[in-house]
Amino acid sequence: MAKINWQAIADELKGINISTDISQLTKLSLDYYYFSPILQAQLQDKRGDLVVFPKNEAELLQVAQICVKHKIPLTVRGAGTGNYGQCIPLFGGIVLDTSKMNQIRWLKPGMACVEPGVKMAAFDKQARVIGWELRIAPSTYRTATIAGFVGGGSVGMGSLTYGQIKDRGNLSAVRLVTLEDNPQILELRGDEVQKVIHGYGTTGIITELEIPLAPAYPWMEIIVVFDEFMTAAKFGQALADSDGIIKKLVSIHAQPIPSYFPSLQNYLPQDKHCALLMVSEYSLEPLQDLVREYKGEITYLKTAQEATKGTSLLEYTWNHTTLHARNVDSSLTYLQTFYFTLAKVEQMYEHFGDEVAIHLEFLRAGGKAIPAGLQLVRYTTEERLREIISYHEDNGAFIANPHVYTIEDGGDGKIDMDKVKFKRKIDPYGLLNPGKMRGYEQLANKN
Repeated sequence: MAKINWQAIADELKGINISTDISQLTKLSLDYYYFSPILQAQLQDKRGDLVVFPKNEAELLQVAQICVKHKIPLTVRGAGTGNYGQCIPLFGGIVLDTSKMNQIRWLKPGMACVEPGVKMAAFDKQARVIGWELRIAPSTYRTATIAGFVGGGSVGMGSLTYGQIKDRGNLSAVRLVTLEDNPQILELRGDEVQKVIHGYGTTGIITELEIPLAPAYPWMEIIVVFDEFMTAAKFGQALADSDGIIKKLVSIHAQPIPSYFPSLQNYLPQDKHCALLMVSEYSLEPLQDLVREYKGEITYLKTAQEATKGTSLLEYTWNHTTLHARNVDSSLTYLQTFYFTLAKVEQMYEHFGDEVAIHLEFLRAGGKAIPAGLQLVRYTTEERLREIISYHEDNGAFIANPHVYTIEDGGDGKIDMDKVKFKRKIDPYGLLNPGKMRGYEQLANKN
């Protein structure tokens, strides 16, 4: 890439909020990539050269035009709560921070239209006034943006009912800006939105989203403890399969994981395994029956009203579990696994022992509830981590590898030619988050 005169670029961006402050550039160029010791080595020195904070679509279009004119890489950022470098610029350039584009365009029963920088928790506060809420949200719910989750996330609380963000019907429409010679605004609807879901911002700059909503229930937060891990896991599956019990979160943790939650220790007896739950207040009685059936003990119970105060149990689940664990022991890293069956969970639990502490999150996939893992791995070497991954894959568990930064290799390993072709059309110079879509890079190298 030719040397860029950043002062000249700043002059062209006059009227748009920008920053070249080193500390701000560092902060806004990174995410939680350091959960992976492999990514930490690969990404720790990556930085953008300039950050822009557009307030509206017109300013964003101006930024796009300047990037195309000077062939400047452009990396879009939400709140930077990802874990595998989705928003880290590999080749410098401009970091586009969407935080100032944070308006709810409209909100009605069952549907909303929002700008990309709207934060999930802030949105839900408004939506619950009319009895609705987001369908799916990650453990970074308080700070994550809606477009950031669409572009870089996948699953979270609510996935037990609504599956993954990519499942048909979970995103209705997106409006985006292209990086063609003359950047334009496109609207994608229905199945076309797949071109931007989990695309790390490589296939357009989202400026607006239409999202379907879920009915808002009064969610209780509950901790149940068990003597045996597999009993806890079987309880989790039974609860996930109980269609008559309305639930939002079923999170199961093998020892020693509960010991990594210092603020919950009064509710987590030593050597017990635990379930962290979000269940509708209307479903408390059948839940209690299920707890008795599996010989569990409820040690923590907050009503929906009480759960709005203090730290939510959500913030100990999904990848916040990894965050809390690493605060205690920084040698820990993690994996993301689809086990599909409890038999596979038990096999891995017995095979790896303490080296891989199992953390399950139940989600809906293929029409049924399945156990997925965000296991904590005691990291020793990259070679050993690859052996652990291979053992899972050789034995029928699917790993979504969180130790790589390309879309394909962190997913199902396959190149999505629809995404590649779309990127070639709307980003012919490969300026949008370059290096993150392996299929595009391979195609470009062939040509």
